[in-house]
Amino acid sequence: MTEDQTNNSKLMWVIVGALVVIVALGAAYMWLNTKNTQDQDKELEQLVNTTPKPKPKVKAPPVAESVQAASEAVDEHALVNEDILREQVPQNASLAKEELARLEDIQKQLNDQDESLKGQHQDADKLIQLKEEQIKLLEQQMSAKNS
Repeated sequence: MTEDQTNNSKLMWVIVGALVVIVALGAAYMWLNTKNTQDQDKELEQLVNTTPKPKPKVKAPPVAESVQAASEAVDEHALVNEDILREQVPQNASLAKEELARLEDIQKQLNDQDESLKGQHQDADKLIQLKEEQIKLLEQQMSAKNS
């Protein structure tokens, strides 16, 4: 074998070895990253499961019970609970980012709902105006028919 051939062979083995090391490091990183996210998921699940539900402490008078029951029914389907304001921000950066993303999503839903309600309000005002005009026209027709 010539000197060039042996150098090429050694160079080839060095390149193959470097590629193997890079692949091994990548696999180790992926394995550690998935293990870390599984731990974070478990922590998040524990936080969600251990959050106590607030119970009303003061009993309302019997007259207001129906109003309170109606407001509780609305609260069950509400996007935002007052508990969000009292919850602590997670110390883990990734959990805090997830919490921020969740809160931003809720804020976006609230903004969309606000826009939708404003649009419905404008439509209702326009319908009321059209109905008033229709009533005036019908009253004119009735007065014209009676005279």
